[in-house]
Amino acid sequence: MSDANAYEPPEVWTWDKESGGRFASINRPIAGPTHDKVLPVGEHPFQLYSLATPNGVKVTVMLEELLEAGHSGAEYDAWLINIGEGDQFGSGFVDINPNSKIPALLDRSQDPPQRIFESGAILLYLAQKFGAFLPENPRERTEALSWLFWQMGSAPYLGGGFGHFYSYAPVKLEYPIDRFAMETKRQLDVLNRRLSDNTYLAGDSYSIADIAVWPWYGALVKGKVYDAAKFLSVHEYEHVLRWTDAIAERPAAKRGRLVNRSWGEVQLPERHSAADFDGLV
Repeated sequence: MSDANAYEPPEVWTWDKESGGRFASINRPIAGPTHDKVLPVGEHPFQLYSLATPNGVKVTVMLEELLEAGHSGAEYDAWLINIGEGDQFGSGFVDINPNSKIPALLDRSQDPPQRIFESGAILLYLAQKFGAFLPENPRERTEALSWLFWQMGSAPYLGGGFGHFYSYAPVKLEYPIDRFAMETKRQLDVLNRRLSDNTYLAGDSYSIADIAVWPWYGALVKGKVYDAAKFLSVHEYEHVLRWTDAIAERPAAKRGRLVNRSWGEVQLPERHSAADFDGLV
């Protein structure tokens, strides 16, 4: 690799130009709202403000799994947050998630309402509130939480690392693509080894660990994100593929992956009742 165009970092970094790429217009080095916007509120206990990216799908799958299991208290309204248009920087959204990232959840069954942000925190909150999808056995419970936090720490290397440089960066650069492709394949191998002798990540029980990991790594191996399945030789990860297909057949997963989806042939930008899925799944 040539050093002809090597970048020399300045003594002090300043934000004096857009970085380029697909999401350049919404990237900035400061937090806080950019405009005033009140969030809509529906009639159900939970108000979800999100988008059907992998992080958003985690929460909608969890809510649909809870409803499928008979937890009627998990009824929710799901409102679209268009991150391409900067909806995440509206004042109402920032009040719920000061980090301005989807998803954000408001539990209105609490007084005052409880905000929850960060997808892993939302999954854990819901699992504890309803006593579901988190094993009671201490050993399996600990295993599930380990894999949940593994996902929270690993996915940025997949999304912000590999996904950005392979799919979204304005210029394709060999070093970052090689570096993050290697790390993504290492993570897939970690999962494949775990799933080679376990039905699910926590063992025999389907849990919030699977719900957290599936929207990212399941989508990756099925070619649904970054169009990189061939590039990463995902056929090598047979146990990840088996696990991915099994979860994809769950009715709640089929519904959850559609919620807040505003692109493709099947769209469901908002969800307010089970009837919204009629004719879609």
